[in-house]
Amino acid sequence: MDLISILLYGLPLFFPLYLIWKIIDRKRHQYCYVLDYECHKPTDDRKLSTRFSGEVIRRNKHLGLNEYKFLLKAIVSSGIGEQTYAPRMVFHGREACPTYEDGIEEMDEFFHDTIDKILKRNKISPSEIDVLVVNISMLACVPSLSSRLINYYKMREDIKVYNITGMGCSASVISINILQNIFKNEKNKVALMVTSESLSPNWYIGNDRSMILANCLFRSGGCAVLLTNKLAWKDKAMLKLKQLVRVHHGANDEAYDSCVQKEDDQGNIGFHLDKTLPKAATRALVDNLKQIAPLILPVRELLRFAIASFVKKMNWGSTKGEPKPVINFKTGVDHICLHTGGKAVIDGVGASLNLSEYDLEPARMTLHRFGNTSACSLWYVLGYMEAKKRLKRGDKVLMISFGAGFKCNSCLWEVLRDLGDENVWKDCIDTYPPNTLVNPFVEKFGWLHGEDPDTFYVPDDYVIP
Repeated sequence: MDLISILLYGLPLFFPLYLIWKIIDRKRHQYCYVLDYECHKPTDDRKLSTRFSGEVIRRNKHLGLNEYKFLLKAIVSSGIGEQTYAPRMVFHGREACPTYEDGIEEMDEFFHDTIDKILKRNKISPSEIDVLVVNISMLACVPSLSSRLINYYKMREDIKVYNITGMGCSASVISINILQNIFKNEKNKVALMVTSESLSPNWYIGNDRSMILANCLFRSGGCAVLLTNKLAWKDKAMLKLKQLVRVHHGANDEAYDSCVQKEDDQGNIGFHLDKTLPKAATRALVDNLKQIAPLILPVRELLRFAIASFVKKMNWGSTKGEPKPVINFKTGVDHICLHTGGKAVIDGVGASLNLSEYDLEPARMTLHRFGNTSACSLWYVLGYMEAKKRLKRGDKVLMISFGAGFKCNSCLWEVLRDLGDENVWKDCIDTYPPNTLVNPFVEKFGWLHGEDPDTFYVPDDYVIP
């Protein structure tokens, strides 16, 4: 048989094999890997101690005794410690009149710290970055912050750029979803994701309780993350994305209004946290878990939960008065990485998923040390797990985040190698968890509870204890 005959008869066989190879090869290049991440640690002169927090509160002339008591209760129960960080303009006494440059400088300080470190550590040039995603929810400038980074680092002209605003604390997972979709269609790409929040132009100076609360919870922070779908870099990667689910309840008015930026009656702009927020968060979480559970949990656990729920619904046996069946996410997940939205958020998710204190420890300690750093808080929680050497090869990490809108986003990562490198926690990890999380505000400002609203005033020469 001559060569031509072999080719003619072999073509119908080789072509399907070629198609199969192309499909497999394409699938191999669609994975999303985390190469490295760098969390921002502001300088010590930006630490917000109990004493200085009291001074900031005292400077707000719109507050009375009732507002002081409310803030005392909120801060004491917030789960936040004394080493969190605030914008620099607060320490200059300008929170009532921040400038445009305050917000820009706050971002520049974060950008240059984290991006310089992560690129140098991984020996990657800015010109090698193919995709840049920046999510800063509450600072929109022209040119955009992403353009500012491209200019500073002299990135390529053909770089794909995404500048995300208004997505709140869930923006990290949204950014990952954008990169996931890009990686599905283009091979051998390297991406830089930058996530933070600008607090400088958003410090509330009024007396609306629903808006003052944000000052008690949100703190400065940020994170730069390197991601890729390059197979050649797979062995260097830390994490591999397995699943991602996004839920958006914006069509529901109650959910939409539960977390929104607006003006108070005096025209002061702030971030309103409504009483319906816990309810909105619970609904979004439930809907999200309904979608992601079948994708990440073993069949045996799904069957167990389905049978237990059916028995409970049919009231068979002695089920009256017993608690509702709870699906056990730990059967398919080794670590839960929770957004540090506040002590109530962590407690609520922990109760909903029946998590242990060991599971909740990374989120609680992150909230205590760094506060609510918005969309980047997930990476501080991951950093705690890494610093404690919890993350072993093959482990599964579930990230859960909430955001204004109202949104609940989640994603599952697989750990590709044992992790335990030094990170943002290196100077304090040995002191965590502390013996107590009791906030010193109780000791320093508890005397407010005994004051009379009709006669109470703060003397101008009063010294914060």
